[in-house]
Amino acid sequence: MGLLPILRLTLLPLIIYHTTFTSGAVDPTQGFTLLPLDNANFVVQKPYNVPQNQRYCFTNGVHKFWVYSTDKPHTPNSNTQPRTEIRICGYDYTSGVWQFEGYGYVPSGTTGVCIMQVFGGSSSATTLQLRIYDGSLTYYRSSVLSENIYNRWFRVNVIHDVGAANVKVYIDGVLKYDGADRGADTHYFKFGVYTQNDPSNYMESRWKDIRVFKK
Repeated sequence: MGLLPILRLTLLPLIIYHTTFTSGAVDPTQGFTLLPLDNANFVVQKPYNVPQNQRYCFTNGVHKFWVYSTDKPHTPNSNTQPRTEIRICGYDYTSGVWQFEGYGYVPSGTTGVCIMQVFGGSSSATTLQLRIYDGSLTYYRSSVLSENIYNRWFRVNVIHDVGAANVKVYIDGVLKYDGADRGADTHYFKFGVYTQNDPSNYMESRWKDIRVFKK
């Protein structure tokens, strides 16, 4: 037998092993029911004193959000930080198992910002925040879920099991967080840019292929 066939026979099991045991990616949406979404489900929240097209656009299927750390909040009577976000309406929930899916993109330089959240909780205003700090995607500011997140598309799946008081976060199909939620409330999904601590002056995120599921 020649050298090339021997190499093929030697390398093939290694390739199969690597693919099977190191990828770890799954489809978190299996067993869930896809819910319909249209423009009426997407409500943009942006600094109250500027036109929407100065902080948000939707082009070729991509939602682009940007905000400055010096911007106003989304309403004149709000004490919250600047944001440009979409609040998904029509699917507020207090029970059941719900899932958000989308593909996110964050350009380099954006930091100190929440790009996706599950609103509602008894111990805090939110049950989950996914934030960006210096190129890492984090759970609030306590846990790094994925490094080197800048300048690439990444798949986000967030599952909230209200009855089990549990939240799971998958990045590119790999489970990155599995922990307790922050208590009962009316919940809903949001995505975009929402200023947090130590922000950059300019913050941007892009999102596409947004889907909502339920069990």
